[in-house]
Amino acid sequence: MVSSRSGGASLSLKTANKMRRKQMYVENKKIANKSRHEERHRRRREEAKNPELREERLAKNQPTSIDKKRVWDDVDDDSLGAQVDLAALKRRRMEQAEAAAAAEADAAMKDGEDEEEEKDDDADSMLDSDSEDDEEDEEEREEKLQRKRAQRQPSIAPSTTSTNLDLTPDSLTLQFKHLFSDEPPPMPQILVTTSLNATIHKEAEEIAAIFPNSTYIRRSGHRWGHKYSIREIAKFAKNRGYTALVVVHEDLKRPHQMSIVHLNSEDAAPGPTLTYSIRNYLPGKSLLGHGNATNHYPELLLNNFKTPLGLLAAKSMNTLFPVRPELQGRQVVTLHNQRDYIFFRRHRYVFREARATEKNVVTAEGKEMEGMQGIRAGLQEIGPRMTLKLRRVDKGIGRAGSEGEDALKWEWKAKMEKKRTRFNL
Repeated sequence: MVSSRSGGASLSLKTANKMRRKQMYVENKKIANKSRHEERHRRRREEAKNPELREERLAKNQPTSIDKKRVWDDVDDDSLGAQVDLAALKRRRMEQAEAAAAAEADAAMKDGEDEEEEKDDDADSMLDSDSEDDEEDEEEREEKLQRKRAQRQPSIAPSTTSTNLDLTPDSLTLQFKHLFSDEPPPMPQILVTTSLNATIHKEAEEIAAIFPNSTYIRRSGHRWGHKYSIREIAKFAKNRGYTALVVVHEDLKRPHQMSIVHLNSEDAAPGPTLTYSIRNYLPGKSLLGHGNATNHYPELLLNNFKTPLGLLAAKSMNTLFPVRPELQGRQVVTLHNQRDYIFFRRHRYVFREARATEKNVVTAEGKEMEGMQGIRAGLQEIGPRMTLKLRRVDKGIGRAGSEGEDALKWEWKAKMEKKRTRFNL
């Protein structure tokens, strides 16, 4: 009988008898499976006695994916197009500010004057101590609020990371004042249309049904009809109280591209315009076991948008949905960014009792979640299903409606994907 797997494999190749070679291969495989099972049971017994061994093993056995090998620009730049992690950049800036403040305090203590002058300064400073203490308390409160906003709790699923819109840099706020306004956003009113001579009216109506309070209008391409441009349609929509214009383009009778134009308020020019390409479009009726949508406002999940450009795309999508979702509808819209591809999904969820064969919900560390024993969540996809990719960001209404030197804010180019570990969103 063969004693090791490697020796058996080499001997089986040298054996001339086909039946003997087959028998040796089967015996060698049985021995390898038996040793593997024995090693697994031995490790389980040891980890039952010492749970720390299991935690160490799981920490080491993390799969290495392209997302985990992602490379960031090591620069102090938060402009549009910079590939930096805004959470890490803000944390680094706060640490530098704290270190600079501590260094200034140490220098002030070393360069102190004589004892008599220090006593006089202390006596004089007692008069204004109240006002200074109040200012210091306000600064400390603001710093604590900023730290709380910057700190995000890790998600239960390692592949899902919620987006923190509070990390928006000042450069984005200055460029897109109306999009990143401190005032509460108005109730979205969206006008959806298509390109000229379009044939994808059913698909466009289904896309319009995604956004609450949306209206779909067919764009006529008749030879005697007036062919309105996008700028004219945007002006028409803005005068009638719409907040955004969505234009769906087609290619080979399928949705190919989608442009989102933000119309802003009356005293502001329209813009920006974000242009996405659409891939793998699948209508809801083509999904196996699909559900039917209701008129309730859905919940919105924005996952894994970390760069300034990613926050711009996330905020743009956020303004298309009402701020207060209707939870009784149990509908959720998910926009998950992974490797610069935005996966769009729409589901209905329900909480039910766990079956006898189902395990309890566990965290990423393998521990059961408190309060979730015996509860499971069921999902039913409503559709449509599609994959978006950001191609352009224009200042005004598309390419033709943007004027000035900074008309084109950002554009995707083929060389951006030359290195597989660098992403824009």
